[in-house]
Amino acid sequence: MKNMLNNWQLWLMASLTLGLAPFLPEPHLFGKIRWILGGAVGMKPMDWFDFFLHLTPWLLLLRSIALKWIK
Repeated sequence: MKNMLNNWQLWLMASLTLGLAPFLPEPHLFGKIRWILGGAVGMKPMDWFDFFLHLTPWLLLLRSIALKWIK
């Protein structure tokens, strides 16, 4: 389990697929970030959950890369 959490290749693949899906008309995460930067007007708890769901693979990718550089 620890090896899987520290596997940057796995999190890169998850970030590029799950983190950005759906891709058209723009990646979903980018739309959520734009919404938040615009003041998050009208965001409901489900929208926040969706944002963190799409953000999680990116955070785990950054974590695994940081751990690889520290070692």
